[in-house]
Amino acid sequence: MFDGNWKSQVERAVRPMGESLRRAGVTPDVLTVVGLLLAVAAAVAVGMGALRAGLLLVILAALPDLLDGAVAKAGNLSSQRGAFFDSVIDRVTDGFLLGGIAWYLISRDGGHIAILPLAVMGVSSTISYERAKAESLGLQAKGGLMERAERIILLCIGLLFDSALVPILWIMLVLTSFTAIQRFVKVWRQAAVAPIAEVRIEQRQLRRASRKAARMQRRATARRRAR
Repeated sequence: MFDGNWKSQVERAVRPMGESLRRAGVTPDVLTVVGLLLAVAAAVAVGMGALRAGLLLVILAALPDLLDGAVAKAGNLSSQRGAFFDSVIDRVTDGFLLGGIAWYLISRDGGHIAILPLAVMGVSSTISYERAKAESLGLQAKGGLMERAERIILLCIGLLFDSALVPILWIMLVLTSFTAIQRFVKVWRQAAVAPIAEVRIEQRQLRRASRKAARMQRRATARRRAR
């Protein structure tokens, strides 16, 4: 929902910061790693019961994640490798944060309530997988009521008001499950037009083969020049 409604406005707002960071020599991968380290620190703080400190660290961890794309665009550094790295780190970050909350709930309440954040993590991973699999098939699976940005915002509210943490986790579980169903239905309807999907897959494979051949040609040319 956030991507569809406000992402372009946010990107325009952070573009000057991205250009400044790029001129300072900061790379998108550095920002991604910084965000991961801050998220790990946030998970440790939450697991130890320091929810306010964890909230601050979650907010700080979100800033590099917001700026890495702006830096990549400012320096013309956008690449498949960078997009893959950023996406994987996002999943790792989510795992640490929800794992920290599970640890906190075990320490505070015990019982089975600690399964709740793990359930949220499982459904969130399903949402991400649906998009990745759909795009590999030449289909589109973006959107939904509860994407990653909305999950982080709700998580921050839960860390700010610790008495609301468990109810918010239940809300997240319901809304992420609904989003997973939304994406499933969206992809299912697109996939009903099988010939079009097959053509798109073939086109993507041809583009990949073309890029691979171009890379091999450049390497061969560089080797010849080196001689």
